[in-house]
Amino acid sequence: MHDFTVLVLPGAYGTGVAVTLDILNAAAALAPRVRMPRPTWRVLSPEGAGVPLSSGLQVATAALPGRARADASTWIIPGLGVDKPSELAGRLARDEAARAIDAVRRHGAQGGAVAASCSAVFLLQAAGLLRERRVTTSWWLAPELRRIEPRCIVDADRMVCADGPVVTAGAALAQSDLMLHLLRTRFGTALADAVGKVLLIDGRQAQAPFAVPSLMSNGNELVARLTQRIESALPKPPSVAALAEEFAMSQRTLARHVHAATGQSALALVQRVRLNRARMLIESSRMTIEQVAAQVGYEDATALRRLMRRAAGATPSKFRSGWQTA
Repeated sequence: MHDFTVLVLPGAYGTGVAVTLDILNAAAALAPRVRMPRPTWRVLSPEGAGVPLSSGLQVATAALPGRARADASTWIIPGLGVDKPSELAGRLARDEAARAIDAVRRHGAQGGAVAASCSAVFLLQAAGLLRERRVTTSWWLAPELRRIEPRCIVDADRMVCADGPVVTAGAALAQSDLMLHLLRTRFGTALADAVGKVLLIDGRQAQAPFAVPSLMSNGNELVARLTQRIESALPKPPSVAALAEEFAMSQRTLARHVHAATGQSALALVQRVRLNRARMLIESSRMTIEQVAAQVGYEDATALRRLMRRAAGATPSKFRSGWQTA
């Protein structure tokens, strides 16, 4: 029996697949050092043989078994290589995706554990495995997941969400966070930490620091205009009431449109724009935190620090850690 089954579809994100296999190989090499058994895994695809990935890469696979069998392994599905909501339905309607969905559905029906990141979370949704669960996905795909699966809770700020036998992760490179979580759960903290240190992977808890408000609109013209209006008004952002009046609608209607497009309140959108500008200034300028706070409309740096810690799980100074001085 295997510990993990990596299920790869044609066109899958090459880096996500490579990260998965590299982390598993590193875990197998390091396991004896921390006195743990070596993880075992297999790589499957709907048709087997060499599977083409994004960027011209290819991975060798075995074919999915024709019959469902008792399987204690955790099935891992790396990102599908789709980054636009409009492309998801077409990708999941392909024959190979349909076979993968059916296999994942059968595995889940038998109580099997599943894990996916980025667009592959939508494959779990198509298999009926997300209902009544808390999940995450890439923050820019979250509104689409909320739309097609209203029976689950989409927590797009989280990097990894574990709810029973279903584990989901954010954007494509959150696959590394997903793999460390799975190793930690199945083999313990010592092995996961050893892999993280050897491969220089930092554990990340939130996607919030990476979310760009202008990309959260997902083609929603109103939210794009709202974002632009808020950004242009800094350091004096308009209130929600002022925005509603300016865009000729009630606050309730404004709130409904923003929530439908982003999954957040109108006030949260205003705060997200301010915090994103603050992060950019911290990363790209020599301004003090006090000066940055003033540029985005906060009376003092304490308020900015508190809001950044709450929204991003980090203080402003953390975003300056990669700064290089001249």
